[in-house]
Amino acid sequence: MYGLIGKMRAQPGQREALIAILLEGTKAMPGCLGYVIAKDKLDADALWITETWDSQASHKASLALPPVQAAIAKGRPLIAGFGERFETEPVGGHGLAKPR
Repeated sequence: MYGLIGKMRAQPGQREALIAILLEGTKAMPGCLGYVIAKDKLDADALWITETWDSQASHKASLALPPVQAAIAKGRPLIAGFGERFETEPVGGHGLAKPR
């Protein structure tokens, strides 16, 4: 499995709008076992995104999907920047979808 955990900063006051775009654009992604968007409790403009994939190749392929491309284009003006980014190797856990 392949995992990513990353911090994204929205333009001031645009976090909710960015969340809506990300949730809409990431509904159907082959190979995605988990995609969680979380609000940072200490930073009103920050998000944490935790992704779990069956493989790194599936993650890479998802970036070319039309809904993902549309979400990137629509969300780009609302993104102020990115923070930490960690690649992981998930090994299992509660709530993790089974590979398709």
